[in-house]
Formats: sequence, structure tokens, C-alpha cells
Amino acid sequence: MDFVKGEIFHIDKPYGWTSFAVVGKLRYHISRRTGIKKIKVGHAGTLDPLASGVLVICTGKATKRIEELQAGVKEYIAEIKLGATTPSFDLETEEDATYAWEHITREQVEEVLSTQFVGSISQVPPAYSACKINGKRAYKMARKGDEVELKAKTLVVNEIEVLEMEGQRLVIRVVCGKGTYIRALARDIGVALGSGAHLTGLRRTQVGEVRVEKCMSVDEAVELINTVELEKEEN
Repeated sequence: MDFVKGEIFHIDKPYGWTSFAVVGKLRYHISRRTGIKKIKVGHAGTLDPLASGVLVICTGKATKRIEELQAGVKEYIAEIKLGATTPSFDLETEEDATYAWEHITREQVEEVLSTQFVGSISQVPPAYSACKINGKRAYKMARKGDEVELKAKTLVVNEIEVLEMEGQRLVIRVVCGKGTYIRALARDIGVALGSGAHLTGLRRTQVGEVRVEKCMSVDEAVELINTVELEKEEN
């Protein structure tokens, strides 16, 4: 392996880790193994701490491919709670309102998803997101209690389907393009159903051609970095 020329790692990011923390862990071990203090390591597509699954990490010159790799279609399995909302649209914040949900049927959900959430859609990103407003991260402003106003973005959802539904629990599969916030999708689905909703679980199962089943754990990546044969530089 040659971490300077560039390597690409497909990691199954654990729940609770930030994408930045995974990058930092790999960078530390690559730097220690190679003796290069400042080596480029970056990820292609942020995954929230409360989500798990495919995280593509590039090293060295492969970081030039991040934009290209980020553009790949992504697949998610999302668990949603109907009848309640949170300011962050997920479990990062406490529930702030409850709504009637007993009227919602699986048939209604399937019809709403197929008619309102497939193809080109408009989505307002969550206030608790990495979007920038006048150079400041939205989530930093939201956590301070500042008002956050973000503009709607046009996104593409290729496929969306119901996998499970029982009571307030809804599990969906989403195949979408770059920039889609599944948390915001959960919020919008709740509104479209005449209720409220927030994300309670998220797993990214595919990025481009990379399936989560083929990804390695952080520990396996560290083991590989520390034991793999390194390519010798030609004189």
C-alpha cells in the first residue's frame, strides 16, 4: 500500500462516532506507520454520529477523488417515529411536540412516498446540520439557540419504499443522490401524513458500488494500516 499515492478505505462507521473521528483515527495510525506527520486523509460524504454504515475514506492523492466519490448514489435504511418531532429531526434533541398518528395506514404511507418523495424534490436542510450561514455552521448556531434559516435545495430520490410499519414505528429504504438529509426527509414525511415524525435510526448500506457488507470495521482498518506491506519509494 502507498498512503501518499493514495488509498481508499470502505469503513462501516460505528454508531456514535463522527465521520471526522474515523478520519482522525486512521490518519493517526497512517502517520505513525509512515512517519509522515502531515498526510492527507478525508471522507467522501459525512455520516451523522447517530448513523452507521458506509463511510468512504481517501488518503494522499486519492483525496482528489472525494468530489467524484461523494456524487455516487447512496442507499439508506431509516427508522422513523411517527407522531412526534424533535428540533434536530433525530434523537440528538428531545421531543418537542406530539401529534395524532393513529389515522396513518401503511397504504397511505406508500401512496405519499410514491407520489411526493420520488424524483426531483425540494428539501430544506435541518438547522442542526453542517450547512453554512454567513460562514458559520448552522448546527453551532442552532445549539446556541440562534435562529437558523436555510434555503430549500433540489435533490433527487431514486427509490423509496416501506420495509416495516407497526404502530408509530416506520422503516423505509431510500436510494438518493448527493446532499439528501434523511432526517429532513423524516420530518417532511410526517408533515405529508398530517402528523409529525423524526428519525430514530439510520444505516447507510451503499455508496456508489460499495455495499456495507464489503466494508471493514475501524479496528480492521487500523490492523491493516499497521501490518500491510508498504510500497518502497523508487530512487
